[in-house]
Amino acid sequence: MICSIAGKIKQRKENSLLIEVNGFGYEVFIPHGIMKCLSQDKTECEFVTFHYHQADQNKSIPVLIGFENEIEKEFFERFITVSGIGPKAAVKAIAEPIPDIARAIDSGDIAYLKALPGIGTQRAREIVAKLQGKVGKFGLIRGVVLKEKAAAAKSDIEQESLAILLQLQYKKPEAEKMIKNAMARNSDLKNSEELLNEVYRQRSNQ
Repeated sequence: MICSIAGKIKQRKENSLLIEVNGFGYEVFIPHGIMKCLSQDKTECEFVTFHYHQADQNKSIPVLIGFENEIEKEFFERFITVSGIGPKAAVKAIAEPIPDIARAIDSGDIAYLKALPGIGTQRAREIVAKLQGKVGKFGLIRGVVLKEKAAAAKSDIEQESLAILLQLQYKKPEAEKMIKNAMARNSDLKNSEELLNEVYRQRSNQ
């Protein structure tokens, strides 16, 4: 039983990583809800793993599924206790952050759950019936990390926009004030281009 893996990321695929450990390459499947939270600059990794054998035409294929911590793995193990959801289906279904899925289960949000890949209305109801009231702690994981990443991303956008405004001959205090006002007007800006467009609209309306 392989319980964890640590090594170099040699290749990234849509739903898996090729990890090199002492000259051996291991494909580790990562639920998309976890994958999209991983830094794209990350070259070294360590994952807690769920190891199982998948039956395929009279063959037994070993499969590794990776998680950043034991709590994420525990949620996965609880998720696959729902009838009709095996490890392969669970990897596909966990396409959003685990705390969001846990909160949807706890609140009985069928609409959210049935929108997950491979989960229809009936399966969503089965998930709620099986797990509601049992996944509260999973709604707490990663929340702080995600907020920190979001704050860091916003800071990067603001710094990039500030640099552009300084190149356009705006004084630093003026540029910082324009950026602050634009972010206050619209906190959902995703990149420097959107932020600068908001700054432009704001100045045009003055």
